[in-house]
Amino acid sequence: MTTQTAGTSVRASVTVEAPIDHAFKVFTEQMGTWWPPENHLLEGELSEMVFEPRTGGHIYDRGVDGTESHWSRVLAYEPPNRLVLSWDISSQWQIETDPARASEVEILFIAEGPNRTRLELAHRHLDRHGEGWESMRDSVGGSEGWQKGLDAFATAVAA
Repeated sequence: MTTQTAGTSVRASVTVEAPIDHAFKVFTEQMGTWWPPENHLLEGELSEMVFEPRTGGHIYDRGVDGTESHWSRVLAYEPPNRLVLSWDISSQWQIETDPARASEVEILFIAEGPNRTRLELAHRHLDRHGEGWESMRDSVGGSEGWQKGLDAFATAVAA
């Protein structure tokens, strides 16, 4: 797994021993199995993470009390090769309601063989978050950001 931080983008990649269809399914349909449980914006306890598998869908967290935190929009859904998500989280780690102030996360799934898939992630346009965007870049590009998530993803794919 590699992570690179440069300018207004963060890039990360990981290779997993799994067919491309399976890797895409785990990343999307089973996101709640690998997303770090401490990386949620809910006030209360998390019940589930929901990924709506379509362009125009959302990703949101649902609390045990029924509250929901919609933190991403599905901008492109092209199974099993490509996914583009909005990052509707401000540099203060709160829900961002203005789409013009959201960054984007593009994930490419590249088959390197029948049972091997490379995932390339680009979290771009972080400057759209406005003042303090550099701290967001440093967070998602750091060891507790996408690196931690993709390491957990690789573990979930292998399970």
